[in-house]
Amino acid sequence: MSELYAILFTVAFIVLIAGLGRKIVQYHKIPAPLKIPVTPAPITKSGVYFRLAKEVILFSSLFRSNKWTWLFGWMFHMSLFIIIVYHLRYFMSEVPAWIVWLQSVGKYAAFTMLIGLAGLMVRRIAVPRIRHISAPSDYLWLVLLFIIGLSGVMMRFVTHTDIVQLKAWAMGLTVFDWQPLPMDGPLLIHLASVAILMILLPFSKLLHIPGVFFAPTRNQVDNPREARHVSAWALELDAEKNKAQP
Repeated sequence: MSELYAILFTVAFIVLIAGLGRKIVQYHKIPAPLKIPVTPAPITKSGVYFRLAKEVILFSSLFRSNKWTWLFGWMFHMSLFIIIVYHLRYFMSEVPAWIVWLQSVGKYAAFTMLIGLAGLMVRRIAVPRIRHISAPSDYLWLVLLFIIGLSGVMMRFVTHTDIVQLKAWAMGLTVFDWQPLPMDGPLLIHLASVAILMILLPFSKLLHIPGVFFAPTRNQVDNPREARHVSAWALELDAEKNKAQP
């Protein structure tokens, strides 16, 4: 079982990195022929960076749109971010002090993550217009994330998994030195769910994670009068035409 999970996580990591890398390259190459920032938009590049930071960290546009959706969505995403960061300790021989500090706070982030997921699930079921456009996969993603969060809570506060042995197994993955994995039910469910999430993420709606940085409505400077917008592909095409002319 330890070897099976080691193989599963190795494959999941390769699929995640290769899949995300492929999509990021694809997003980068997609032409943006029009100047279409959502106004009011910044008129400088530093303003664009600040706007993206507000969007990624604070969900500013969602806050203006719907306060309840913003609350549950922000709770879930920020809790998940904290959980991912302090899980890095399993792959470090020497854990930085700030991650140790974050662990003392972040161990309760699973509860806020579950609350956020529950709110998003109720919204998807209870709001008619959201329910109408929801596909089965939209519910399955919420269920999968809920299983990950709930199994994590079970391990920390109920079954108390052998963390030392778990870290030895995780450290072994980084050097292909597979170690025994604790055979706790919640842990096996937790790891299997995380691996499934990693494998499916590059092919799902969760690609909004990198996609937000490539959205032309958010990453463009609002300066159509000051500078002509020409997509990179158009410049390359003009350059090829100029070379072809005698």
